[in-house]
Amino acid sequence: MDYTARIRLKVTGTTTTTQMLPAVFATTEDNKPVPIVVDRDALSLYTTPKETFNYVETEAGKLESGIASIRTSLEPYSAWCQDVNGNIRPKVQRVTRFGNEVCAYLRQPPDGFYPRAGIIGFAGVVGFFLARGSRIKRIIYPAGLIAIGSTLYYPEQAVAIGKSTGDSVYDCALQGYVALDKLVRPGKKQNSPSDPKP
Repeated sequence: MDYTARIRLKVTGTTTTTQMLPAVFATTEDNKPVPIVVDRDALSLYTTPKETFNYVETEAGKLESGIASIRTSLEPYSAWCQDVNGNIRPKVQRVTRFGNEVCAYLRQPPDGFYPRAGIIGFAGVVGFFLARGSRIKRIIYPAGLIAIGSTLYYPEQAVAIGKSTGDSVYDCALQGYVALDKLVRPGKKQNSPSDPKP
């Protein structure tokens, strides 16, 4: 019997237990239905064919390759930004902590704080008005009068600041002297403290 490529499947089933397998009919060239006995496991309706999947790498398109090139070109800058962020973040946190401490201090100041701050600020304003003419006077007079007013009201803190500032100014002056000496006399060997002086 010659069967054509088109097979008409007609699945019939009843609720009776006598007919467990569905009847499958195929048509011949003269369109006569011919019953075919087929096992249920052989039908594709009841079994899933085994398939082998192969992973195929898709080629990158223009958009994908453009984004990849942008990412690779921005990598040094992102590393630099992360480095800057790592350096700046502790400083910002210190400034924020200092600002919170100042706000807490100003909410509950010690007795006489505001009159003292007013007099010190007034000394700065007076210094600004006295410093007419030169730009240097506009910087030195207010800063000097504020420093004098602060030392009158806070002598212990002024002494501590003066000592630390004096030490740092001395160190900077010494480094400047050494650098100037190297520029003026480049061939002269510097004596180390362990070397005996001639």
